[in-house]
Amino acid sequence: MFKKYRSRRFLEKKYEFALTVLRKNKLKKECLNLIRTNTQIMKLKNCFFAILCIFFIVRAQGQSVQSPSDFLGYELGTRFTRHHKVVDYFKYVSKSLSNVKFEKYGETNEFRPLFLTYLSSQKNIDRLDEIRKNNLQQTNNKTNASENIAIVWLSYNVHGNEASATESAMKTLYELVTSKKEWLDNTVVIVDPCLNPDGRDRYVNWYNQVKSSPYDIDKMAIEHNEPWPRGRPNHYLFDLNRDWAWASQEETKARLKVYHRWLPHIHVDFHEQGMNAPYYFAPAAEPFHEVITDWQRDFQTQIGKNHIKYFDKEGWLYFTKEHFDLFYPSYGDTYPTYLGAIGMTYEQAGGGAGGLGVFNNEDEILTLKNRIKHHTVSGLSTVEIASQNAGKLNAEFKKFFNNETLKYKSYVLKNDNSDKISKLKALLDTHHISYGSCNKGTVKGYDYSSQKEGKMEVDKNDLVINTNQPKGKMIKALFEPNAKLSDSLTYDITAWSLPYAHGIKTIASKTKVAMSDFSTSVKTKTKVEGKAYAYLSKWNSINDAKFLSALIKNNIRVRFSEKDFKISGKKFSRGSLIILRADNQEMEGFDAKVVAIANNSDRTITPAFTGFVELGKDFGSNTVKPINKQKVAVLTGDSVSSLGMGEVWHFFEKELEYPLLRIDTRTFSRVDLQKIDVLILPNGTYKKVIDTKKLKSWVQRGGTVIAIGHALKVFANKKEFALKTKKKAVKKDSLSESLTPYNMRERKNIENLITGSIFESKVDITHPLAFGYNNSYFSLKLTSEAYAFLPKGSNVAYFNSTSKNVAGFAGNKALKKVPESLLFGEERVGRGSIVYMVDNPLFRSFWENGKLFFVNAVFMVNSDELRN
Repeated sequence: MFKKYRSRRFLEKKYEFALTVLRKNKLKKECLNLIRTNTQIMKLKNCFFAILCIFFIVRAQGQSVQSPSDFLGYELGTRFTRHHKVVDYFKYVSKSLSNVKFEKYGETNEFRPLFLTYLSSQKNIDRLDEIRKNNLQQTNNKTNASENIAIVWLSYNVHGNEASATESAMKTLYELVTSKKEWLDNTVVIVDPCLNPDGRDRYVNWYNQVKSSPYDIDKMAIEHNEPWPRGRPNHYLFDLNRDWAWASQEETKARLKVYHRWLPHIHVDFHEQGMNAPYYFAPAAEPFHEVITDWQRDFQTQIGKNHIKYFDKEGWLYFTKEHFDLFYPSYGDTYPTYLGAIGMTYEQAGGGAGGLGVFNNEDEILTLKNRIKHHTVSGLSTVEIASQNAGKLNAEFKKFFNNETLKYKSYVLKNDNSDKISKLKALLDTHHISYGSCNKGTVKGYDYSSQKEGKMEVDKNDLVINTNQPKGKMIKALFEPNAKLSDSLTYDITAWSLPYAHGIKTIASKTKVAMSDFSTSVKTKTKVEGKAYAYLSKWNSINDAKFLSALIKNNIRVRFSEKDFKISGKKFSRGSLIILRADNQEMEGFDAKVVAIANNSDRTITPAFTGFVELGKDFGSNTVKPINKQKVAVLTGDSVSSLGMGEVWHFFEKELEYPLLRIDTRTFSRVDLQKIDVLILPNGTYKKVIDTKKLKSWVQRGGTVIAIGHALKVFANKKEFALKTKKKAVKKDSLSESLTPYNMRERKNIENLITGSIFESKVDITHPLAFGYNNSYFSLKLTSEAYAFLPKGSNVAYFNSTSKNVAGFAGNKALKKVPESLLFGEERVGRGSIVYMVDNPLFRSFWENGKLFFVNAVFMVNSDELRN
């Protein structure tokens, strides 16, 4: 039987095959040499036994994996890896090693997979779900005393063109499962190698197309200068690192589902910054939000000192305690921090300008290889110190969820608008925040509307959120009226309170408000009952706007009322939709179609069997105006803020569900404007893009322009337009400023800044731009730019002489410019309009209460004009 195994040719093939297996499994060279020597000694007659020895050695070594470089076929850092190859490597490792698990948790808008990899010791992986559940029990102050497993979550490449992060994720994974696997005995590491695959592949594909061979280190080279919109944002051009709390994007929604299943003890967000900057790691800069514990502050310093040990050894430059604060709640470092983690940002020099290598201002060549090395070292160092402090991490994590010291015990929200409450509840569900229904009675506390102590009558329809729950500190961060600032120099906006953002009357109570389960009322479906003269629908939410969009797309003609009216004993406010049979006589099955669209849109519509109203104007009045099927366009490309355009694009496609034509600024001069009804100018600089005379001519013939933010500058202070910048209230003292000490100039400059603060404005509710609103509106002001009241036109929303800063930071000089300035206004130009929006109502898609202003600008301002 064994004769065939003794043939020389057969044994030679088996021997070479065995050696190949050894090479692929990365056994040490000395081991291979030893086997070769022994085989030569034994001659071929004993080769069969040598082969057996080889396989015993392979088996004894255990499971092993290829390095990223070996698997990919090129050395890490010599090219950028496309996302599908990254996926392949992580899948390969998880299939090769039983102590590594691969999990797909979502998909991007461009259909790329979002995934995580879990790695730990075999013992921990075998009971992974038990470890997860035990950790969550700690948030309810319940815990398994013997559970001292640290949970570390490493997130990479939330900004697509900060591309060394994903490369280092592969290297970090490899090191953890090979040379550093002892750290996994008491640590579960969760690796998300790319939070933004669409943005990353946009960058990588572009770079691979334009790079020189060998790569060009001159920063003027094309490979260091990305084209618009660059790889930083996701598909809809959103900054995903500002979206954690608002969860407007698919990537964020998918990630939060799995994040809340774990709630790690440490979360690191790996980034890149300018090409000339040293490496940044914790501790963070002030301000720290007040919910952050002393332990969280201290331990991030300990983590930083552990990194320093390695960075000092290599002579690598780094900095701490500067620029990157822990305040705005929607970052990848702050959001986890408000959920008990040690949340941190790590910043490596490079970014989209880095490429494979660039000669920077520090007189050195910054290479992708070195960028990968730095991120790998900091990632490994994080896991190391977590492993060394697993017990303490668990103990302090549990302590974080004691919420007894929180000032406000309950937030009570009035359900005056069920759509707004539903929108807020959906956000609370995303963050696993519990809520309930009020008992009938009176609640007292801080009134957000008046910014002073007040009271409010409540009943079972109103919402109450108590802070005696695991997410209590997150609730405080999201709902507090005015977050406490320990330092006015911040990295982002300083106000975001959800009651203002959602436009809901709220009381913050220092006592716990009793609640019961919140029962959502089932809306009655509209039925077809004969042939109505008209169908009526309210107008006060984005859900109503989506209903209008659906009607228009189905070629159903709609009108709106400019006046309040009453019919059949029911009151309807300005802006209410009126769908007349007379306007849709040629539509077959008119009633059934309208009712079906209403039911699909979850709208309750009221049939009217007459055009005669009890109060107000009849449906035949010229105050009942038609809404045309608007052809809406937005400028995109160079000169346009990619974030600003993305906010408009995302709003139309994902919320309003209405067609939007995107026009590149490079071709705009050749566009036939007569084919467009509404032109949106997002935040941007349009001086070289827009011919104002041509644009004015189009507006005069009935067109509508909606200008947002910096886009207003294209019209400001030009004689043909009414918009003027507001004169400065205080003359600039150039001598005083020139004498400001160098080290105080940054702080001196913030006197002129407004960094995302909330101001109360007055509203002309009789104007179509304001339909659906009350006579006051809280706006998120992002800049100190101020414009005077329109002398010709309508000042629809504005800051009067008593307007004040409600929340957030505003410099004392900037504050003086706000009173008696414009917020939203309309200038009539011939038969058309220019709508000026000084503040951006679509900012990051989280300021829910501003979105209806934007819809009104599209459909109700000037919509009844038919252009030739």
